[in-house]
Amino acid sequence: MSKEEFPSEKDLTQADKQTKQDKKHAAKAEKTKPAAKQDPKKDELADLQKQLAELTAKNKELEDKYLRSEAEQQNAQRRYSKERANLVKYESQRLGKDILPSVDNLERALAVKADDEVSGQLKKGIEMTLEGLVRALKDNGIEEIKAEGEKFDPTLHQAVQSVPAENDDQKDHVVQVLQKGYVYKDRTLRPAMVVVAQ
Repeated sequence: MSKEEFPSEKDLTQADKQTKQDKKHAAKAEKTKPAAKQDPKKDELADLQKQLAELTAKNKELEDKYLRSEAEQQNAQRRYSKERANLVKYESQRLGKDILPSVDNLERALAVKADDEVSGQLKKGIEMTLEGLVRALKDNGIEEIKAEGEKFDPTLHQAVQSVPAENDDQKDHVVQVLQKGYVYKDRTLRPAMVVVAQ
């Protein structure tokens, strides 16, 4: 090998010195370089994005509350309308219940025999009063429950007594009505008190 192939000690030392100097200059330049400032526009953008996210969440929350209160109000209106419709539909129910005992008494009075002319005239007056009451009840949606000879229905009839059936066709049928029952529109106002064949 020739001398040219290997750098001399002197050359190495000079190269090392140069490298050291380059590093010093780089370090010095780094120190003298002004500190990197954060971009104020980026900070402002980040703040605005944060505010936007918060406002969007709050908006969603308020929208949800609004929708819930709107639904609650609609439900309350529906309930009110339904209750009002039921009040209107069944407005005569209480009056009907109060009149039924008078109807029963008039029917019992007509069951008594009238032998003389005065009691016959009295009976005629009672018949007319009863007819008027029954017609008024019917006009207001209150009608008598058909019971005698019908199949026993616990929603319309109240069995107070049972008797043995004379045949299979009579089984579970009403054989006698002790007190008339009445329905008001689609409700049982008073069930018929009946005797059922078993």
